[in-house]
Amino acid sequence: MDPDAELARAGAELAEALTASLPGWAERVVRERSASQPAGADAALASRARAVGADAAEAVGPELRALLTADVDHQRQNPMAVVRRAVAWPTAVLRDAGAEPPERDDYARRHFPDDIYGITPTSFADLDPELAEMGLVWGALKARAHLARHRRP
Repeated sequence: MDPDAELARAGAELAEALTASLPGWAERVVRERSASQPAGADAALASRARAVGADAAEAVGPELRALLTADVDHQRQNPMAVVRRAVAWPTAVLRDAGAEPPERDDYARRHFPDDIYGITPTSFADLDPELAEMGLVWGALKARAHLARHRRP
């Protein structure tokens, strides 16, 4: 099969899976970071987190689709850089709820200064463990498509 076609197919599937994972991820990180909130607040926070996760998916989904279905030579950034923009939505929920930010190390403060709750995903698996393999396959197919096009004879 054509490496470019395989990459486009895998990229489209990965973009959809990443986008679909954002509401559940937002709910999960809000639940984890707001564990110290009063018991009655938990359900309301979870509901709000899922809703803002859907908003985040709507906001970053088109950019993910455009990036991951673009020609290999035009994929200039990592899809995780796009996904990480979604951190703003659950952060707002946590901030509004008065959740206490955890201690973060120097690396996290320097590289993710706006992520006061330490929720930035570092891998596809942080969003959903089932995305790990899909991300690896996409990365391998991207490397293959790039090599097929740019390998010296």
